[in-house]
Amino acid sequence: MALNGDTILANLDRLVAGITGLKNDGRFHEPNLDGTAGDYISFDSWEWPQGVGLYGIIRLWQFTGRDDLKALIEGWYERRLAAGLPKLNVNTTAPMLGLSVLWRETQDDRWKETLDTWASRVITEMGRTQEGAFEHHVSDKVNDDELWDDTLYMVALFLASYGQASGRKELVDEAARQFLVHARYLSDPETGLWFHGWTFNGRHNFARARWARGNAWITAGILDLFDLAELPTSVRDFLLGVLTAQVNALLPLQAESGAWRTLLDDPTSYEETSATAGIGYGLLKAYRLGYGDESWKTAGLRAVEFVLRNIDANGTVLNVSYGTRMGHDLQFYKDIPIQPTGYGQALSILCLSEALNHVNASEVAA
Repeated sequence: MALNGDTILANLDRLVAGITGLKNDGRFHEPNLDGTAGDYISFDSWEWPQGVGLYGIIRLWQFTGRDDLKALIEGWYERRLAAGLPKLNVNTTAPMLGLSVLWRETQDDRWKETLDTWASRVITEMGRTQEGAFEHHVSDKVNDDELWDDTLYMVALFLASYGQASGRKELVDEAARQFLVHARYLSDPETGLWFHGWTFNGRHNFARARWARGNAWITAGILDLFDLAELPTSVRDFLLGVLTAQVNALLPLQAESGAWRTLLDDPTSYEETSATAGIGYGLLKAYRLGYGDESWKTAGLRAVEFVLRNIDANGTVLNVSYGTRMGHDLQFYKDIPIQPTGYGQALSILCLSEALNHVNASEVAA
């Protein structure tokens, strides 16, 4: 497939329409701990898939400057804040990342108090493991003593983004600390890939799953961390080494289609679009920022082609695995059902938005 600006821009429009049109059809019943209904699909819900989705749209707005996207974003936050915020946990923090970027760009006073209060509550109220890492507590489950890849994207990036924008250096320092402690327990020194989780209760990595979307949160997350905040040189260099080791392991595992499989090192597991989009986004962004060589760009563009082939006429991203709890055996990951989601849309938006930096400027202008 020949990549060009027109094709990418047209698909980005479809992706935005696709994410805003997502509705919960009742297929998944996941009540919250407080007895309320959990909705991880509908666009108008304050949860982690929607949070990642808003971040993707905001990044697209930054790239294009489109007023309609800004209005969409601001309208979403206005409605959700008026309805009242949910209880604080890892996943309900995810929408704060996009809001922090919006506030950084606009300095709109409507958002400042909410951001400041939530950031302070994360620091003082969020559960912690040994060595100070955030426990992966979510709306429908308490995961005591557990570290998950996802936490870095859902919480640490918000702290980095808002800390940098507001001048609260302690928040940036906390974000850096979270990346370092998670890297200590989740990065696999044998392969360079990341495990999905770690528990201090028994001190193990559960199924030792080298899960694709978990790795995508890291590939994309490290690059976004570099983009969102100023880090000490030692921390930046350490994380760049971790990223390079991961990418060196990822490149040989890319399928002929351009995809990565939901279990990266299991050729019998299915090809998965959200992970492919997240990894592709990270690879292309890393190449643009001078962190990787031509092989990173080549793999990233192959991922873009796979993502484009998995966007239907309605703008829905296909072959996205549903939200994935911690698996205690590898078959668990292979059995996760396919379901359109906000994060599938958002990671694809991030991937295609970054791809616009790698096609001719005339093609984008066209």
